[in-house]
Amino acid sequence: MFRAVAKFDPSTLKSKVRSILGAPSPAAFDSTSRRLRSDLDATRMEIGRLHASRMRDVAALNDAEFRVFSQFGEDGIIQWLVQRVPIDEQTFVEFGVGDYSESNTRLLVEMANWRGLVIDGDDAHLQFLVESGIAWRHTVDARSAFLTAENLDATISSAGYEGDVGLVSIDVDGVDYWMLDALNAVRPRILVVEYNSHYGPHRAVTIPYDPAFERMEAHWSGLYYGVSIAGLARCADRKGYALVGSNSTATNAFFVRRDVLGAIPEVAPEQAWRPNRVRQARGPDGELTYLSGVREQLSLFADKPLIDLDDGRETTVGELFLK
Repeated sequence: MFRAVAKFDPSTLKSKVRSILGAPSPAAFDSTSRRLRSDLDATRMEIGRLHASRMRDVAALNDAEFRVFSQFGEDGIIQWLVQRVPIDEQTFVEFGVGDYSESNTRLLVEMANWRGLVIDGDDAHLQFLVESGIAWRHTVDARSAFLTAENLDATISSAGYEGDVGLVSIDVDGVDYWMLDALNAVRPRILVVEYNSHYGPHRAVTIPYDPAFERMEAHWSGLYYGVSIAGLARCADRKGYALVGSNSTATNAFFVRRDVLGAIPEVAPEQAWRPNRVRQARGPDGELTYLSGVREQLSLFADKPLIDLDDGRETTVGELFLK
């Protein structure tokens, strides 16, 4: 005779294993995970305090990098700047923040109790602020909005931020030049803006303005986006800002408003620019290719348009950089 075999039920097996081994329930596991993350963040922040306390003794911006919650060494550079730039109001605006767990202003909030506005097109940052407890421990206003040059000022102003603020950080992975150009609602004393190092230190270029620009949709490599450091410096200078440096991974440029620049040295784009050695190029299948070499990477999107800010004409990546 054939004996009937019970149908395998993974959930029943997991339940029995938990009962035998005393494994936590999913809710208990989530609670433990949140507690461990909180403890880790607290440890990271105490290390950040130690680094920040030494920034007065660091002579040059280029030597100031350290990372607590920023993607690379931006936390250190920002600490170096806020200890040298007079800040009347410890306020900030940061847009393009992802879920805010990794950002340029989180250390200012958690270590020095700055208040500010964070904006992103998704809503993951809203959830993170609540789950992490930042939403009740600090004053961080959050908005979920797809920002364009047309709605930027209105979005910031409607949240109650106008005029003189301590810092603005712009990282929208695309039309950063056009966002900076359109920004008038606030006048930060410190300005942090993403740039594309692949465009080199000399040419002032940017991608054309497209309010619906999405980096990975614009080109599968993920390398076609943004503005050169010379293009950023030109726009910032027109708005009253001095270029003071870049981080070593060549992702962000730092500016200080000229009326509060003090003894901080201004630098030319050629001095601030760094070669980008982050191997983030992707293939048509979306997988990382680990491609190195500027020409090799630029050749992937040689036909894509750029605006030459010297004469305002539209050209291509290949025409400007590969001939």
